[in-house]
Amino acid sequence: MDATTPPPRVLVIGLDPYRVPGPWDPEPVAKGIEAGLAEFAEHGVGVVTCLIGLDGSDDVETLVGDALRSHPWECVVIGGGLRHSDDQAELLEQVVNLVRRHAPDAAIAFNSTPAGTYEAAARWIG
Repeated sequence: MDATTPPPRVLVIGLDPYRVPGPWDPEPVAKGIEAGLAEFAEHGVGVVTCLIGLDGSDDVETLVGDALRSHPWECVVIGGGLRHSDDQAELLEQVVNLVRRHAPDAAIAFNSTPAGTYEAAARWIG
């Protein structure tokens, strides 16, 4: 982090579009994530992402737990990829419970689209 980068206040937890199996194009989602993150910089709000792969290569407890313990978060945004699929219900439960355990003072927000991530966090940060 350099002198112009604000300290992180928001953690975004979501799916890594490049590590979601299936015949689909991850580029539109990746570009949406980039656009959403750029909005944080425009508003001078520090943000960090924690992207989970569905390819089986991540230890979710460690990956998400480490991210949650790395800073005191004002808000944790949980991405739609974790919420919009019945196949991911167990993963969503795991993430929500990790947030409760490791960042109990953080607000929890949900975005509608990757590009709307700042808007979701802004509802909860001062």
